[in-house]
Parts: sequence; C-alpha cells; structure tokens
Amino acid sequence: MNKYIFDESNGLWYELQGDYYIPCLSLPAAEEKPIGLWGQRHLRYIREHRIALYTELLTSGRLNAYLADLDEEAEAMLSRLVKQFAKKEGVTEKLKAKDGMKWVQAMNNIRNRAAEVVYNDLIYN
Repeated sequence: MNKYIFDESNGLWYELQGDYYIPCLSLPAAEEKPIGLWGQRHLRYIREHRIALYTELLTSGRLNAYLADLDEEAEAMLSRLVKQFAKKEGVTEKLKAKDGMKWVQAMNNIRNRAAEVVYNDLIYN
C-alpha cells in the first residue's frame, strides 16, 4: 500500500496511518499577533462558555487575529471611558496637585468602573 494517495474527486492527499488513510489537513498560516490581558480573558470565556465559537475560530485559523483585535478594541474602549468619566466627574490635574490621594482614589474608582463596562460589553459577551 502506498504511504500517500491523492483523491482527484476532492483534491486531498491522504496518508496511511495503520490500516486507514487519514486526510493530510493543516491550518492556514496565520500572522501571530500579541494577545494582551483582555484577549486572554475573552479566550478563557469562549473556551469555557462559547465552545462552538471557539472551535470555529480555532479550526478556521482566525482565533489569534480575533483575540488581538478584541484586545485592541477593549484597550481603546477602556482608555476612552476613563477619560470621559474623569472629565464628567471633574477629576483633573488641578485635583492631582491639590490632593494627590483623593485624585488616586477617584481615578482607581473610575478605572474599575470603566473595566466593568468593558467586561460586560466585550469580554463576557
């Protein structure tokens, strides 16, 4: 028996493994983008709760690009929300110079609230 055979009806090569011919399949080469904190958290969420989406992205070779894009979008959303909340609540550089601890408390509060919005709208959705 030949180690490899070609099936002209579907255009696939098959490799003999034991008594069976298994199709020689591989994922398309994809550009590896770095995935940050938001992308990793979303990956954990879809792996546990949205298995069909995870499997489809993984087998199509688009998982890395999807997570990298989501990570960039989440980071931009967080930055935008922090700026908007700080402006709305009057947390400025003047407050920072006048009362540093109060400014830190306010900014931590704002950042935590903005992160919750990002989690609800992008990460766990």
